[in-house]
Amino acid sequence: MLTKLLKNKLVPYRHLLVFVVVLQAIQSIAGLYLPTLNADIINKGIARGDTGYIWRMGLVMLVVTLVQVVMSVAAVFFGSRAAMGFGRDARLDLFHQVNNFSAREVAHFGSPSLITRITNDVTQVQMLVLMTCTLLLAAPFTAIGGLILALKQDVALSWIIVVSVPLVAAILGTVVVKMVPTFRLMQIRIDRINEVLREQLSGIRVVRAFVREPEEIERFRAGNTAVTETALRGGRLMSLMFPTATVIVNLSCVAVVWFGSTRISEGKMNLGAMVAFLTYLSQILMSVMMATFMAALWPRASVSAERIQEVLDTPSSVGISDTPTRITATRTSLEMRNVEFRYPGAAQPVLHNISFKVSAGETLAIIGNTGSGKTTLVNLIARLIDSTDGDVLLNDVNIRQIAPAELWTRIGLVPQKPYLFSGSIASNLRYGKADATDAEMWNSLAVAQAESFVREMPGQLEATIAQGGSNVSGGQRQRLAIARALIRKPNIYIFDDSFSALDLVTDANLRAALVPQVASSVTVIVGQRISTIRHANQIMVLEDGQIVGLGTHEHLSQSCTTYQEIVASQATQEGVNS
Repeated sequence: MLTKLLKNKLVPYRHLLVFVVVLQAIQSIAGLYLPTLNADIINKGIARGDTGYIWRMGLVMLVVTLVQVVMSVAAVFFGSRAAMGFGRDARLDLFHQVNNFSAREVAHFGSPSLITRITNDVTQVQMLVLMTCTLLLAAPFTAIGGLILALKQDVALSWIIVVSVPLVAAILGTVVVKMVPTFRLMQIRIDRINEVLREQLSGIRVVRAFVREPEEIERFRAGNTAVTETALRGGRLMSLMFPTATVIVNLSCVAVVWFGSTRISEGKMNLGAMVAFLTYLSQILMSVMMATFMAALWPRASVSAERIQEVLDTPSSVGISDTPTRITATRTSLEMRNVEFRYPGAAQPVLHNISFKVSAGETLAIIGNTGSGKTTLVNLIARLIDSTDGDVLLNDVNIRQIAPAELWTRIGLVPQKPYLFSGSIASNLRYGKADATDAEMWNSLAVAQAESFVREMPGQLEATIAQGGSNVSGGQRQRLAIARALIRKPNIYIFDDSFSALDLVTDANLRAALVPQVASSVTVIVGQRISTIRHANQIMVLEDGQIVGLGTHEHLSQSCTTYQEIVASQATQEGVNS
């Protein structure tokens, strides 16, 4: 998965990467040339007492070192650009992919996990790319070049290289293999702690209202401890790598000095050759250590790449037709024909055999007990999910054949839990219509019965809205969400239990103001109050995902037992309250 991800996402930066490879090659060659120059100074300059030769060769070494530094800095600069570009592109692709997901895919992955994948997981792979460009690419040139030049200095000592290099690779490779499951578990536990933290921040009012701070602190502590334990386990494994490699490097250097001094005393090797061999051996082993460091990053990056690629490879269940049909009819109609929806692996469908038709200027109201499938039904209309059987038709065209972007521009949805984005009232209303004028916004606010409280807020249309609309009441949040849908002037209005937080007077005033606004559109209202839905052209009564009644208020009051029970229960409740 890691190779696939890097191959796909680094294509735009292939020219940068080639340039980095060339720079690292030049830097490595310059570094390999220095020990040879040093050996010449020892053998020719110092041995003969030739000060001029020493100065000349020292100047050459200074120039070579300067070239090495410049090449190294340039390689890091361009490698960083490639790595940061990779991270940017990967996050952007993940963001677009998640935006195309239906509610089913989002529920499958979970919001905390998707957040972790877009942030932490991308960072892990990005770090691998950066370290590869700055460290790993130079390692092969240094290792191979160092081996050739070391053998050129003295073949007899090559057995030290033959022993030390595989030993370092074998020991450190074993550690890396053990690190893979640890890092996989670590990413899962990071998902969990993000989930707990997100729940606690979102539900802080509930936590405080039920005095659950100690329990929530303990729940966070448990998740935090699990992440800490996993991180420590991975850290302990990683802590074995560098001391082990350092010990082997130092023992190898001791062996070179020990056996090299014997060969010097026997006249089979000169001092400069031994110093050069020692330097080359150190460079070879340092290259192996750098590769080992990369190997330490590889397991976690590999796990993160799997998680990233899983999101990128998951198609949305809401597909886009290859030849989308454009909606040309001027008069809107909405129809369902024998629609069924069931979640993957579910024994029973959530909705079964749903059929109705509603035309422009008409209102369809949906009522039913909790869990009867009301929200699922409106999600099918908005194509946030796709039906598993049957057809949903807009203007007699199956919505699967309509481009999602075109479909959604024709729908004004007020969800069951209205969400406001951080910014201002104006910026939230312009989610419905980007170029909305102040007059249009005030008109929508007036219809939604929100004008009065908006005018009282500091800044009015530019009044600050906190994330989620947490600085306004539930009723105000609902009315602002309704205004956001109204300003779009869509063909279909969907109000998913959008009047539940309103008092009866505001509810009645809002419904009366809506009548001229929705006169040429289809209106779908999910409600719990009979007073909210009784004037609808059609009322659909859902029970266990099936239609048990469909007609006007008067018709259902005579023919539908479930509807009669709802009416009776609300009449009793109103009598008690009065």
